Amino acid sequence: MMSEVQVHTVARQMLERHGFAAIAKAAEQAQACEGRGEADEAKEWRHIADAMKIIRGPAHS
Repeated sequence: MMSEVQVHTVARQMLERHGFAAIAKAAEQAQACEGRGEADEAKEWRHIADAMKIIRGPAHS
């Protein structure tokens, strides 16, 4: 499992690269991992997506 610092670093990098579409990309990765039976990986991707939602702030909800 990634540390919180790693999760937020990945989340910030994805937002910088892909904008708010990064949240959807993380969700897609989570679904792909679930499809392959990789539950722990899927959980990490969902954690990253949640971190991106926090970083972007409530003004974009």
